[in-house]
Amino acid sequence: MSHTGQWKVRLDLFEDDDGTTKAHLVLDTGTTALTGHGTAHCHPADTNVPEIGDKLAAGRALVDLAHQLLETAERDIQGMSAPRPGTRQTAGQAL
Repeated sequence: MSHTGQWKVRLDLFEDDDGTTKAHLVLDTGTTALTGHGTAHCHPADTNVPEIGDKLAAGRALVDLAHQLLETAERDIQGMSAPRPGTRQTAGQAL
């Protein structure tokens, strides 16, 4: 069975006056929306290079979103009624 889909991603970046960059990432699957967040802080002694803060904050938001996707998939798997391959059912467990 073949399956195709298209998910949309929107990434917004915000930098505060104190050198903190925040990333807000939204993944829209058409049926579900997940939001990832990430931040980066510029050390006061370092030169403020916004592109570096953007990359760090965006990367951290992507990691946050990836963890959420994996957790959601794991919950979906656990919610399936069929046993997972390689697992054995014991007496009293429903199929």
